[in-house]
Amino acid sequence: MKVDLSKYDNSWYHPGRHMIVRGAWYIVNGLFFLNPFFPFSGLKRRMLRFFGAKIGKGVVIKPRVNIKYPWRLTVGDYTWLGEEVWIDNLAQVNIGAHCCLSQGAMILCGNHDFSKTTFDLMVGPIVLEDGVWIGAKSIVTGKTTCLSHSVLAVNSVAGGKLEAYGVYRGNPAEKVKQREIKNKGKH
Repeated sequence: MKVDLSKYDNSWYHPGRHMIVRGAWYIVNGLFFLNPFFPFSGLKRRMLRFFGAKIGKGVVIKPRVNIKYPWRLTVGDYTWLGEEVWIDNLAQVNIGAHCCLSQGAMILCGNHDFSKTTFDLMVGPIVLEDGVWIGAKSIVTGKTTCLSHSVLAVNSVAGGKLEAYGVYRGNPAEKVKQREIKNKGKH
């Protein structure tokens, strides 16, 4: 058997908003979020809320952040979205408070079933609980939950569940140690 993309059909999938709203978001995303010369987090937070995202206070959104569907996004207080973060939220993405998504991190809710000739679309939600750190160039796949204060090290790939305070590395990511957080000023 061979893959036959002419038979691909994702008509069952609905992005959750009318085509006009999606088109308007596409323009806003391109002009203000993907733009490297627009560093204003406050305005970005307001635009995301206007399009249906639930965004907490103090959220930092660096330039060149790409968000597929803001109406499927929740971000808690004081979370940082670094340069070139890509939130491809074909399903709901919930990011807790005080999280850090470092440069180039990818949050990917969608994938394809490579075992089928029709290469069917598969989607699943992603949850990043409070205090999670997703390292630079790392990938979190659909149906993944990163529990409180877990860490995904640079250039790693997470799928499934990351334990609270666990530090994970590799592809696929494996737990390498337990995260310890020290009080400020004490080394």
